[in-house]
Amino acid sequence: MTASSTAGDLGALKSRNRASLLEWLRRQPGLTRAELAQRTALTKVTVGAAVQTLLDQGWLVEGDLLRGGSGRPGRALSLNPDSHAILGIEIGVHGLHVLAINFHGQILAQRHQAVVPTRPDDTLDQIVPMVRELIRTALSHRTLLGVGLAVPGPTSPEQSRLSLAPNLGWRDVPLLEMLRQRLPELGDDSRRFWCMDNEAKAAAFGELYCSPSSGQDAATPSSLLYVSAATGIGSGLVVQGTPPRVIRGVHGLAGEIGHTLLAPGGKPCHCGNHGCAETLVSGWALRDALGIEAGASLSEGIKHHHDPDLVAETLNQAGEALGLLLLNLHLTLNPERIVIGGSLVKLGAPLLDPALAFFTRHQNHLLPQAPPIPVRILDDSLATAARGAAAQVLCQLLARHDEFATDE
Repeated sequence: MTASSTAGDLGALKSRNRASLLEWLRRQPGLTRAELAQRTALTKVTVGAAVQTLLDQGWLVEGDLLRGGSGRPGRALSLNPDSHAILGIEIGVHGLHVLAINFHGQILAQRHQAVVPTRPDDTLDQIVPMVRELIRTALSHRTLLGVGLAVPGPTSPEQSRLSLAPNLGWRDVPLLEMLRQRLPELGDDSRRFWCMDNEAKAAAFGELYCSPSSGQDAATPSSLLYVSAATGIGSGLVVQGTPPRVIRGVHGLAGEIGHTLLAPGGKPCHCGNHGCAETLVSGWALRDALGIEAGASLSEGIKHHHDPDLVAETLNQAGEALGLLLLNLHLTLNPERIVIGGSLVKLGAPLLDPALAFFTRHQNHLLPQAPPIPVRILDDSLATAARGAAAQVLCQLLARHDEFATDE
């Protein structure tokens, strides 16, 4: 072994040690150097040197001395919440959302524009001024380290292209590179990390990674399924690990539950098939069934509909279809926790009660002794996918921190 290879191996080892410390402090902020040494099984000297490097580079900050223990008092350490930012962007079927988070996953600022995307080029041209305005007004004192983009359809396996957005009619679009070209002030900096993912997968990742319970290992689920119930229906499954792993499938189609068949030979779907789940429970299916125009508010259209009985029957049937989807996901993926978000949640009990009742009634038929799977409803999920996309960037930054030095 040569001296250069030995030095390279040592450098890689030090980098892995620092990444481990960053992950521990992400999950459990406030640990001291001594506590980090206990949890990582690294020597106190190794931890001390690694912490100093991370402090010098701006990844960490120190707090006050913590007294009261039997040993020497130590200083609480945490990820630096004040000097850096990561952008998260969502292209939705009915709107655009841009936000920024810090190293704690906290949303620093956000902007939303209700608009129906038309062509990819026009949509990106609308996003760019939103990004620049957010940076100028809310992030001027922070270092921007990356950009995450959430899109309304499956992405290619390498996550560089939007494979299909059936509810927009987009196919095989290199959205991430198109966005980079429109933001040359961000795209040419090698110290910024860019990524793109399906909106439901991004939301699932963010719900696990940024969850308030993520600092308590006992409360962190081993797997989390996010169901996005909006104009279309999608889902994302993420499995706990370092880093958490999003289940994608060989073509990036894992989680495309809106296009699983619930009624073979049924109504035509935007994907070209017949009888997809989206023909029974989705924003566009509800609009079709109730005669609500595409540009009108679905919730307002339901509220003021001339036939309340038709509304009640339609929402009940859609709710049972959603419950059937939840049951199928439970039996095929068996996640430890399920989260439901999206604009359809705002329709409330008439849709959600039959869905949850169906799921509760049937989920334990196969294994009666199994504990029930909790289902959490997100009343406000407007920022969920964009935050999840930013969280995916944050995860990569912490794991590959040496490539993205933050001391400027």
